[in-house]
This record gives sequence, C-alpha cells and structure tokens, in this order.
Amino acid sequence: MLLHELREARALTQKAMGEVLKVRQPAVAKLERRTDMYVSNLRAYIEAMGGQLKIVAEFPQGSVAITNFSEAGEEAAAS
Repeated sequence: MLLHELREARALTQKAMGEVLKVRQPAVAKLERRTDMYVSNLRAYIEAMGGQLKIVAEFPQGSVAITNFSEAGEEAAAS
C-alpha cells in the first residue's frame, strides 16, 4: 500500500499528519512521494498514524524480524 493510501485509509489529512510530525503539509506530501527514505522517517510517519513499523526479512525457510533499526532509532531519540 502506498503511504498516501495508508494515510487516507486511516482518515487522516496531510495537514493532520504534519501537525503530529511537526512539519508543514508540503513536507508530508514530499515524504509520501519518496521512493527511498530513511527508516527513521518511515517509522515516524507510521507512528504518527498510531502504528508501529516492523521490518521483516522473508526467506524460503521462514521470516526473521530485523531489530537493529528500532534500536538505532531509540538511541538517536535518547541523544
């Protein structure tokens, strides 16, 4: 699902997202159009909608949750 579709499905406007993220609406629009972004920016966007970002690597033998991105974000937030 595209980010703007997810936001719309959650009945949120770009302006409302901007208020939560402490950015202006055009910055939200730009973020939604990006095809490549920092994991921390994606996490902040998802959390602003009330969600939690999980990164999972899928292999034929099974799935593995990747956790080092969340740890890096928590360390950066604590600094």
